[in-house]
Amino acid sequence: MAGHRIHAIRYARHERAAADNFIAGSPVPDDHAAPMPLDYYVWLIERAGAGPILVDTGFGADAAARRKRTLIRPVEDGLRAIGVDPAAIGEVVLTHLHYDHAGSLGLFPNARFHVQESELAFATGRHMLHGHVRAPFDVEPVADMVRLLFGERLVFHDGDAELTPGVMLRSLHGHTAGLMGVEVATARGSVLLASDACHLYANLVREMPFPIVVDIPKYLDAHRRLKALAPSLAHIIPGHDPLVLSAFPAGGAADVARVDLAPRSSIEALL
Repeated sequence: MAGHRIHAIRYARHERAAADNFIAGSPVPDDHAAPMPLDYYVWLIERAGAGPILVDTGFGADAAARRKRTLIRPVEDGLRAIGVDPAAIGEVVLTHLHYDHAGSLGLFPNARFHVQESELAFATGRHMLHGHVRAPFDVEPVADMVRLLFGERLVFHDGDAELTPGVMLRSLHGHTAGLMGVEVATARGSVLLASDACHLYANLVREMPFPIVVDIPKYLDAHRRLKALAPSLAHIIPGHDPLVLSAFPAGGAADVARVDLAPRSSIEALL
């Protein structure tokens, strides 16, 4: 098997300082105020002889305006730029239910949605009474998840699971109660779409959590699991790192990288 192809599609950006990306501020003394922006991605897995799988669904213009994020290109336009009609997508993996990973669900009318059972339970449970915990969630996507459940378009998972040959769902809880990554068999080996198990390579290398985290020990355990599963750091794809676009080969359209291919330069050397 030649392996699956993976497109990382950037749709938005948030300018911020390094200190904003680590739970105790930046551990490097001189870079607290240095720019360290976040990019926002969805990931499209192309399978030979089978339909594409979308990992996460991003957010739209309303959420971008409300949360002061720069929308570079709507998710649906990013997909069409690489020749994929959103209506043709039959399987969507939601790594977790934060606003930037589970918005715009209506763009995919023919898809089934895969989620960890613990994630939806958390997003609809008593912990949402706390404003700080609730802040990264938007109510409409969570309500849409309940609609999908009643419409029999929701598939629950409990821990690791094989989604399809060459595509494994991996439990990486900590950032949220039910975060999962996606391990994809490619021509260069297993590539781990880590989502927000690590926002940035720096979170992983410095062993410093991103400030939004529900369980720090589980978050750090997820980092150890990523390192154990992946052949190298370059086989781990963080959820928000601009290095993904600069280090990996272009994916046939602007703001798209092919992360199934080897990086053009060493990830370690760029950190």
